Amino acid sequence: MGRNTTGVALDDSQRFNHFPATPLCSVSWWFEGDCEMLVENAPATLDAARVPVPASMVFCGPFRRPSISWTPGPVHGMMLLLMPDAVQLMTGLDIAQWVNRMEPVESVLSPAWQGMCRDVWEAPDDDARVRCMETFLDPLWQSVRPTLPFDLHRYKDWAQALALRAAHSAPGRSLRQMERRIKHWTGQPMRDLRGVSRAEHLFFEAWAAEEEGRLKWADLAEQAGYADQSHLCRETRRVTGFTPEELRWRIRHDEGFWPYRLWQ
Repeated sequence: MGRNTTGVALDDSQRFNHFPATPLCSVSWWFEGDCEMLVENAPATLDAARVPVPASMVFCGPFRRPSISWTPGPVHGMMLLLMPDAVQLMTGLDIAQWVNRMEPVESVLSPAWQGMCRDVWEAPDDDARVRCMETFLDPLWQSVRPTLPFDLHRYKDWAQALALRAAHSAPGRSLRQMERRIKHWTGQPMRDLRGVSRAEHLFFEAWAAEEEGRLKWADLAEQAGYADQSHLCRETRRVTGFTPEELRWRIRHDEGFWPYRLWQ
């Protein structure tokens, strides 16, 4: 996922970047410009407390809460998004130790990973940067990937495949043992992963319903598996920080919600 605002006229209020809670890990690069993270629960206002991102190349674990960043000027950055269980297999990291954390890649990843990050940094353009990632990741992933197939069209598919892998990957198939394996691989309990997958399902259903002129939150709550519309609103706030209707409006009209538009 990339973002390049160099040469684009944005005022300060348009330089916020809103991200939902996510089970994904990431490696991020800032090739030009600076980035600051708003402190937890701070509103997206220009006087909100912020802390600088710790380096121009950082590793992030899963985030169990929405997050907001702000760029004080034009910025060119890129983010490599990876499933947490894949990161655990490829790096050996205990993902549970990296939930809601961001650190320089030099303090987290192996020399081989650091070399890939430097190659990406030094590549001449974004296409070449993606090729650097693929050249490094493809053989590494092929060497460690599980024998069970991954179906990753949506978080729901991934969570179901994860549960199947947990049930068959080692002796001991009790629910508690499966939960421990899943948390070791992803940093989060299966209940949270199901919550994110339900929110993603709602996101795509709401988008389709709006396009077809049939958007009714109560109906969508039932279709997505929520107890009721209030349950939908609570979960949407937990994952994104906003009510469903406010989120819908902001995705269409607020520059800072560009990650959601990419998701669409």
